[in-house]
Amino acid sequence: MLWSPGDSGPDVRELQARLRQVAWIFHGPTGTYDELTVKAVRGFQGKRGLPGTGVTDTVTWQRLLAMTREPGRWELYLMGGQPADAPDPRCRSGRVLCISKSTRTLRWMIDGRTVSTMPVRFGSEYTPTREGVFRIYWKSRHHVSTLYDSPMPYAMFFSGGQAVHFSADFAARGYAGASHGCVNVRDEEGIARLYGQVRGGDKVVVHW
Repeated sequence: MLWSPGDSGPDVRELQARLRQVAWIFHGPTGTYDELTVKAVRGFQGKRGLPGTGVTDTVTWQRLLAMTREPGRWELYLMGGQPADAPDPRCRSGRVLCISKSTRTLRWMIDGRTVSTMPVRFGSEYTPTREGVFRIYWKSRHHVSTLYDSPMPYAMFFSGGQAVHFSADFAARGYAGASHGCVNVRDEEGIARLYGQVRGGDKVVVHW
């Protein structure tokens, strides 16, 4: 036996990423061997005539390895929502939208105190969300993208055309989709409150 329910860590994350490649998991990876992972492994085993234990043994793992490719950072860390991590050191003073790519979370902080957190979605590997330290330079409550002709409510622009904004697509499809570089929020009530609190000039930190 390699991994079983209750296990966690990078190996489980890779297992989930590979199961997602062959369409047995549609969320995550989370890095935790939960009930969804058990069901996915059991389904994968049954399809290939292996004992449907839901536990990943060497035979199951070797079969999965043969059918999949090594997952990259995008597949391992950007396709599923994770709990908020510890804030980046650059977020610990002033008014900051502290945005973590590794955990797909936005943390609104004031003077080192976390006011709120919410799940977010980023651009695809072809239209990545920029990383670094920025400032909110424009807010647009009812914004519509001129480039993509799509609504961007509660838009707070921080780098070129990239903004934090509500996304109906993210609310409907979750992490099955991606933005064109913006930081998508699916909690409309949450971003409405955030929009009312954030001011022009507030810092934005996008980090891993």
